[in-house]
Amino acid sequence: MSELDIKEVHIVPVGSTGEVKDTDSKLDFYNSALVYLLNDKRSIYIGESIDIKNRFSSHNRHDSKKDLLIRHAIYSHLFNKSVTLHLEAFLINLFSAEKGLKLINANLGNIGHYYHQKKEYEVLFPQIWKQLEELKIARTSFEEIINSNVFKYSPYKSLNLDQQQAVLACLKMLVDDKKGIFIQGNAGTGKTIIAIYVLKLLVTPIRYFEQFEMKDEFSMEAFGLLNAYRDKHGITVENEKDLKDQVALVVSMTSLRSTLQKVFKDIDQLSSSMVISPTDISKRTYKVVLVDEAHRLRRRKNISGYGDFDKSNTRLGFDINEGTELDWVLKQSENQIFFYDSNQSIRTTDLPPSRFEVLKNIKAYDSVRLQTQIRSEGGDLFTDFVHRLFDLELRPNETFESKDFELKLFESFVTMRAQVFQKEAETGLSRLVAGFSWEYKTKDKKNRHLYDMTIEGIDLRWNSTAKDWINSKNAIHEVGSIHTVFGNDLNYIAIVFGKEIDYDPIAKTIVVYRDEYKDTNGKNSTDDFDLLFYVKNIYKTLMFRGIRGVYVYVCNPNLKAYLSQHMEVVTGNSGNESKVIPSRPISYEPTAGSIPYYDLEIAAGSFSELQQSETLQYIEVEERYQDPKRYFACKVIGESMNKIIPNGSICLFERYEGGSRNGLICLVESSSFEDRDFGANYTIKEYSSKKTITEEGWQHQEIILLPKSSDDSYSPIILKDEETVDLQVIDIFRQVL
Repeated sequence: MSELDIKEVHIVPVGSTGEVKDTDSKLDFYNSALVYLLNDKRSIYIGESIDIKNRFSSHNRHDSKKDLLIRHAIYSHLFNKSVTLHLEAFLINLFSAEKGLKLINANLGNIGHYYHQKKEYEVLFPQIWKQLEELKIARTSFEEIINSNVFKYSPYKSLNLDQQQAVLACLKMLVDDKKGIFIQGNAGTGKTIIAIYVLKLLVTPIRYFEQFEMKDEFSMEAFGLLNAYRDKHGITVENEKDLKDQVALVVSMTSLRSTLQKVFKDIDQLSSSMVISPTDISKRTYKVVLVDEAHRLRRRKNISGYGDFDKSNTRLGFDINEGTELDWVLKQSENQIFFYDSNQSIRTTDLPPSRFEVLKNIKAYDSVRLQTQIRSEGGDLFTDFVHRLFDLELRPNETFESKDFELKLFESFVTMRAQVFQKEAETGLSRLVAGFSWEYKTKDKKNRHLYDMTIEGIDLRWNSTAKDWINSKNAIHEVGSIHTVFGNDLNYIAIVFGKEIDYDPIAKTIVVYRDEYKDTNGKNSTDDFDLLFYVKNIYKTLMFRGIRGVYVYVCNPNLKAYLSQHMEVVTGNSGNESKVIPSRPISYEPTAGSIPYYDLEIAAGSFSELQQSETLQYIEVEERYQDPKRYFACKVIGESMNKIIPNGSICLFERYEGGSRNGLICLVESSSFEDRDFGANYTIKEYSSKKTITEEGWQHQEIILLPKSSDDSYSPIILKDEETVDLQVIDIFRQVL
């Protein structure tokens, strides 16, 4: 037997009572600890066993599994029960985010625990996924899966002890004569995961649960409570489908709500209609409502859209000035599960903690606290460090040290932004965000050609969309805010501490400058104490978004000096020198993992001539970019874009397929100019245009191709009237490789 093997198993049903036919003549691994997969073209089930033949006999009597006749076993003489339980949980979690197949496992029994040499075995697991890709069972790369929102919010996660106790408390509340429960915990303790886990448990048909899946006390107790809830409310096999329309997850933030709606759409038994806004709940009643980020429920104070808010209050019989979104939830649901953290309240419109304290003190409401940080590789120690950093409780020169997590302060914004591009190329999900120190001019569509901020000579715009910004196409080139990342995870987050927050070295305290804080609704009707509380919460919450690292750039010198005492400082220039990025493997023959590569250093003439050149080469890239029809790479020379693209960088470009180019860095071609660096009729610049509208439609009045350089000798290329006609946008710059 090999160290590890995946073999198709021909144990198939031959009758309705579960008897099987074994055309493999009982292979030697049948009574070994192994993991198995049952699938067809649409669905998949993952399990583990030490007696595969008896297990398959059981599955053959099960309506949802008996027709899954493509059957594989994953086995090794190195496997034991602990390893197979771990591998089973790993594969269930991954396949929950595999869009090509519907995972039909129930989400109980997916347990996690420590065992001898666990880390050594974990190294093998991504290799197993690769083998499943080669067998065409898995259809999405490991890297793409783990960066997907469905994976991050999967209800198939192996819960830690904290989370298990919270799930049991939620189910017990529903069984007992209680109204609701508060699940409290800092950012990153897994509140949203618990919400989705509980909701999935409630709506999954009872036939999906099999007794042998209950491998631990938690699963057995949860299943018992689930059955008790069903019995109490008369939920049967015949009417259980109705429960899907009687439960909902309320999410007040637009961006997070949009993200979770997409996640629910891709998880078996869940649907996007289960994720609703507070306004939605004012229109109908539910049996069970789970409220994620409950601290963001609003009152009628400094809100945008008073009209809709007032209509909801009127609809439910509340005074328009007194009714709150919390009141709507309480009136429109029989039971409530609140996921709450007062430290993430960021605006005066958020209900004050005192309002929730009143509810928590009622006997009909239970409360559970989560203690364990699960998002950040920095763990609980990082959470504690950040709180003490903002509360000025750290010892002199105390820093956060971790081999698994980066916390760095950058002297140069240009250097930090380049690092974000680099991390995006390496790991994905790396974004730049900032505090509210700049007005949101580009929120108005007529101002989309403007910039919202300029830092170290780099012009930047706030997020161009409020919905699911992190996963939007142009997010890597924009600046997000607390509203765009609330509830989301990022591998790396780079935070600009704006001009509104500072450190007073005499009073030894954090201060906020009201006139520099540009979120009008966030500061109206606040005193200085409240505003400081909200602004500190914003930056704390941003820092808790990073899984692998947090990068910081600080505008105000005093705050920079304070934070520098407690963070690793990355010294560097402000873009006045270019750094050559090392190249990747390049060859003259294409491979499965390569895309076309064009060397602009040796180029002359038109770009189309370069594409047809006999010297065309190919470069290896990450799996998510391995589409030669969509992407290509170029080596870019010169200093005209050195604030974003260092001289000599290899850059990734995406084929232009239409749409607005304003503000994007583009590779363009025209006979109206010759590029100073390339010596050719194409250039890489930031694109900007002005248009006029005539009876015949719109036309370009002027196109400006802007350099982004620390060298002031580079001037914009301006094309007017007829010169704009033959300009061709070839591709859009995505990142430095």
